[in-house]
Amino acid sequence: MSPSTSFGPTAVRADTTKILADLRKLMAQHNVDVYVVPSEDAHQSEYIAPVDARRAFVSGFTGSAGCAVVTATKASLATDGRYFLQAEQELDSNWELLKQGLPDVPTWQEWVLREAEGGKNVGVDATLLTAAQAKSLAEKLKSRKGGSLVGMDLNLVDMVWEDQPMRPKEKVRVLGLEYAGKPFEEKLVDIRKEIEKQKGSGLIVSMLDEIAWLFNLRGNDIPYNPVFFSYAFVTPTEATLYIDEDKVTAEVKEYLGDSVKVKPYQAIFEDMKSFGEVTATADLKVLATSSASWALTKSIEQTKLTTLKSAPIEAAKAVKNSTEVEGMRNAHIKDGVAQIQYFAWLERALSSGASLDEVQVADKLEEYRSLQKDFVGLSFPTISSAGSNGAIIHYQPEKNTCALVKKDLIYLCDSGAQFLDGTTDSTRTLHYGEPTEAERKAYTLVLKGHIAVARAVFPKGSSGFILDILARQYLWKEGLDYRHGTGHGVGSFLNVHEGPIGIGTRMQYNEVPLEVGMLISNEPGYYEDGQYGIRIENVVLVVEKKTPHNFGDKKYFGFDTVTMVPMCKKLTVVEMLDDDEKQWLNEYHAEVFKKTSGYLKGDEITLEWLKRETAAI
Repeated sequence: MSPSTSFGPTAVRADTTKILADLRKLMAQHNVDVYVVPSEDAHQSEYIAPVDARRAFVSGFTGSAGCAVVTATKASLATDGRYFLQAEQELDSNWELLKQGLPDVPTWQEWVLREAEGGKNVGVDATLLTAAQAKSLAEKLKSRKGGSLVGMDLNLVDMVWEDQPMRPKEKVRVLGLEYAGKPFEEKLVDIRKEIEKQKGSGLIVSMLDEIAWLFNLRGNDIPYNPVFFSYAFVTPTEATLYIDEDKVTAEVKEYLGDSVKVKPYQAIFEDMKSFGEVTATADLKVLATSSASWALTKSIEQTKLTTLKSAPIEAAKAVKNSTEVEGMRNAHIKDGVAQIQYFAWLERALSSGASLDEVQVADKLEEYRSLQKDFVGLSFPTISSAGSNGAIIHYQPEKNTCALVKKDLIYLCDSGAQFLDGTTDSTRTLHYGEPTEAERKAYTLVLKGHIAVARAVFPKGSSGFILDILARQYLWKEGLDYRHGTGHGVGSFLNVHEGPIGIGTRMQYNEVPLEVGMLISNEPGYYEDGQYGIRIENVVLVVEKKTPHNFGDKKYFGFDTVTMVPMCKKLTVVEMLDDDEKQWLNEYHAEVFKKTSGYLKGDEITLEWLKRETAAI
């Protein structure tokens, strides 16, 4: 699944007239001519807690990616191709939609520069932009006849949001070694080696999943993501966790012991300000990653701050240890069993004439998942979409307004779960009636691209950037494509989207090579606006491959597929598959049956469905 959100498309187009009027009054009071409302929270999280959904509140657009900008007379919302249709449905007439990536459409930064001509003030909550984003925008504004960027220590949207949700107060819990695989004390040793290598005096950690991974702790502050609001600061001799004290149980305090100091969440700003003063050394070097907020880095003298090109914890977290790999395999088998039960149930229900909507069937899938061992919850809101709704790439159904799932419509289900031993994410596109030839051809083109990635063998040092073409090649031959990445990293009982790796055309995917132990999704698709959507997604594990030769004394890598759910035969044009593709599909289906059928003993109806769907072609 490419990035999504915990907020679904609204049933009724939002009316933002009063919200904008109230916001503009505050802008005038604070001498702000242009106000920027990013999607992210203070930790640059992709998914956010309801309390931080400011951009969704002010604009009415609920997709996870985008930026809102408001002036005294105008308002714009910039988002990418995954959300064009959704934004058109949700934005009211107060807003201009900036479709990012299309010719002659400005970025939100370019729109800001245009509106700030003549030395105007551009305001933003300083915790919501990274230091690099702020520096770039400030320099460009200054070059435009003296415009200035104002980093504010308050948020104007919060001041007009009367029923804003409360900030979460969930307790933090310890993730046992049987799931984490490595003690946090050993992880701290490894990170300190990286600090020493960089000749650093300390490392600021602001990404929530990095903190959760580093200390083997998990929380519940953000829907679908087992993380908690916190900062961390690691020096060669100390580690400090900044977190609201009421989140920390006696068990967690005992677990952290003398190895980790616990201080209030907001104390990091004052601590960073005083760190350089207390540590009065000429060669003091505070390390931060590019995700650190402008507000946080402003606390440190710029001469003493070094922004790292790569994040050491993010890189370490992406390579799973043997315990995590085994856990992810187990989690995907359990998840596969639940999906097999679900898809077999759905076929029976539709065949019997049941009237079921997209929300009802998604709830049934969650029910099946909840029966599996160590189930914690969903890893993102289920994208349960029938017919034309499938063309909305990150569609989320709403009760009372969603569509019925019907036999004669393509059904796309993108879903995942959080288990204590791993995080899952898979997409299947199915048809329970008689698909059209166009639908079958499109599905098979996507399947061929999926298989091409799954079968890929590549030299050590290769990135997901160079693999993207494999997924799109068959669609391109037909003049077709899709507007999202082909793959994203996946966390281990952590965020379903995990950096720094990915398969796609973003240049940053070329900066980090794939390594053995990394898990990444393989999810090409195709979307026919107003008709249907197709996506096929498995999670794959990077493994070493044996090759006849070893040119350049390099190792060669490939993928093992860990998702265990059958493909849709009814949508597959077998004649379009070559012998190697047929062999891959048959071997994959044989593995699915072998690993999941034992869990279905006593459920003969579902077992028969599985036998049929995994039989060799």
